[in-house]
Amino acid sequence: MPLGAFKAALMGTAGVSTADVVLLHDTDYSNAATASITSGIDSTYGEYIFKFYNINPATDTQAFSFQVNAADQSGFNETITSTHFGADHSESDSSSGLGYQDGEDQAQGTAFQGMASGIGNGSDESCAGELHLFNPASTTYVKHFYGTFVEVYSSDICMNRFVAGYINTTSAIDEIQFKMPSGNFDGTIKMWGVK
Repeated sequence: MPLGAFKAALMGTAGVSTADVVLLHDTDYSNAATASITSGIDSTYGEYIFKFYNINPATDTQAFSFQVNAADQSGFNETITSTHFGADHSESDSSSGLGYQDGEDQAQGTAFQGMASGIGNGSDESCAGELHLFNPASTTYVKHFYGTFVEVYSSDICMNRFVAGYINTTSAIDEIQFKMPSGNFDGTIKMWGVK
């Protein structure tokens, strides 16, 4: 689908709603342990886009992550297979790299899936990015996702993270939760439905 008239809504620059792209969730979180979206994910839309703004952990060196629940389930522990890689460059220009992040992937795991890892808790350290979830209401196929994030690592390194994979269930997914492994966080999370 070309962005066209829906560019403002997709880029988060306006609270625009149309028949094809609808802003469903827009919440500023302050000192939150978790951010759970437990309504609005259904068969109305074939794609859901989550955008994250200035996600800053209270505890240094944290990973921002997500998990989902299948319909009528609890615990945020669905089975995920994923891949994760990143590029980095230090503020001092003393190091840079591109590599696979094997500690952030899962092979039929049920843990929270990391999207940004090692985020610093300083005022100049946070993460921002987006996550796409496809056909979560399908009861025929697994649920694919991909995301990209930029973060300032706790040791003054800028990192670009890429994560992708699938949630290995043919049950409908209707809830998602975001959190850090330790401590609370601040930031804004928005969710759009895309037909």
